[in-house]
Amino acid sequence: MNAGPTRETTPFATTGRSRRGEPCIWLTAAGLTLGVAMALGLFLLILIKGGASFWPGRIDLMEVSIDGKTELIAGYVTQESERRDGKGILHEEIQIFRGNKDINGEAFKYIDRAHILKSTRPDSLLLVERIEFGPAIVHGVALENSQGRIEVSSPEFKPALKTMLKQGAVARDRLLGIERKRIGAISRELEALSRAEKSGSVDTRTAASRREMLQKKFERLQAQAAEIRAEIAKSSFLGRAADGREVTVAGAALLGVFESNRAGFAGRIGEMTHRIWKFLKDDPREANTEGGVFPAIFGTVIMTLVMSLFVTPFGVITAIYLREYARQGWFVRIVRVCVNNLAGVPSIVFGVFGLAFFVYFVGAKIDQTLFSDKLPTPTYGTPGIFWASLTLALLTLPVVIVATEEALSAVPRGVREAALACGASKWQAIQRVVLPASLPGILTGVILAMARGAGEVAPLMLVGVVKLAPSLPIDDIAPFIHPERKFMHLGFHIYDLGFQSPDAEAAKPIVYATALLLIVLVVTLNLTAILIRNRLKKRFAVSSF
Repeated sequence: MNAGPTRETTPFATTGRSRRGEPCIWLTAAGLTLGVAMALGLFLLILIKGGASFWPGRIDLMEVSIDGKTELIAGYVTQESERRDGKGILHEEIQIFRGNKDINGEAFKYIDRAHILKSTRPDSLLLVERIEFGPAIVHGVALENSQGRIEVSSPEFKPALKTMLKQGAVARDRLLGIERKRIGAISRELEALSRAEKSGSVDTRTAASRREMLQKKFERLQAQAAEIRAEIAKSSFLGRAADGREVTVAGAALLGVFESNRAGFAGRIGEMTHRIWKFLKDDPREANTEGGVFPAIFGTVIMTLVMSLFVTPFGVITAIYLREYARQGWFVRIVRVCVNNLAGVPSIVFGVFGLAFFVYFVGAKIDQTLFSDKLPTPTYGTPGIFWASLTLALLTLPVVIVATEEALSAVPRGVREAALACGASKWQAIQRVVLPASLPGILTGVILAMARGAGEVAPLMLVGVVKLAPSLPIDDIAPFIHPERKFMHLGFHIYDLGFQSPDAEAAKPIVYATALLLIVLVVTLNLTAILIRNRLKKRFAVSSF
């Protein structure tokens, strides 16, 4: 008797429950794809905008009709936009960077394309980089130095210009060495002498004699600086703006001259490389809208490394106690819940705590104990890079604790038992077997902590970061390491330029370039830690991490 058709089943048959779960799987995949696409899109935007800020554009000389008057404007296009007036008529506008802020008042200008009568790109237009007032866009006229006047048409113009640029750079370095290092050392010695005289460790006659000697040394250094300024003041660059007004740049303020319209592709690549290098190694100027970001790079790296030095041992020790020594019960469970909740506390709360505890309490106690002769001027009782590093160490501590606990639990139980069976104590088994096997997982937590700490801004605004810090936390001035100093940070630099810059349009290229640099810096630090983790993972291949 036939029982009718039967349905064949296989070990991999799709059940009703699995079919109902498939939409959730696809939604999860779609969400992941969307998140990755958004992250890549943001990175590409920053990469394109940041890279474009270094590319030397062509300079246009435009004849523009404004209110019935004809005006010559020289500059390069930075932005294009459209707008409709009250009558609904569409207008195409371009934003021109025309430089010459000292004579124009504003470096940027919007122009309606319909008002442009003619546009050319003469080879005589030069982009002149200078210390003050931003770049100048001028026709080259001549150079003036101690030997006389050299016209731009003379074959001696370019060699003389290179010599002027080199001499100006050397003179600025010499002035920096005299004013910041040697005169600064005298100021610090005078301050220490005043404190010693006040405390009674140096008698008045000896202090007066030493002060007189330092004053004479100070006057000699000032005379040397004045001689250097007088020497470089003899040379200057003469140019003519598009509207015919003369522009004079002193040799000491001249940083570079680039022939934007005459340079070929290789020359533009070389200029772009030069700009990137100057951006990485120079100090900021012109309210941070010009120059480089080296102090911000240095401060970010040092703060992140110091933070890692504090958070790693404390996080690892806490995780070892919770996983290996603490009796597992309700109290440990509450501690773990508190640690996990601590990771969700807003970062600004950590900044407030760091300011109140580290700066106003711990720092004040240190000043009263070790630097009482400097009071009421605080030394450690004021925000600085040391307190900022400790604050971020507290902020990232939960990340390291959780990652270390997971790494410890991933070490096979048999490895521990084998070590104990060989006669090792519990601490010896942890120190020589469990911890080495857990290092890849521990470094994973440290990598995540570094990535978060390097990008934080809100708590740093309360505990040490500033808009401009010419003195670095580590330098060649004894005692060489200055943990009490304030510092610059790339994240705060982006915030400051984007929201507090007096010239928002001029700050846009620097904002994108700094954001790109911050991403590259974080990725570099993470890749370094990942390489170390992979080497340890190969060496101690007993953990599942």
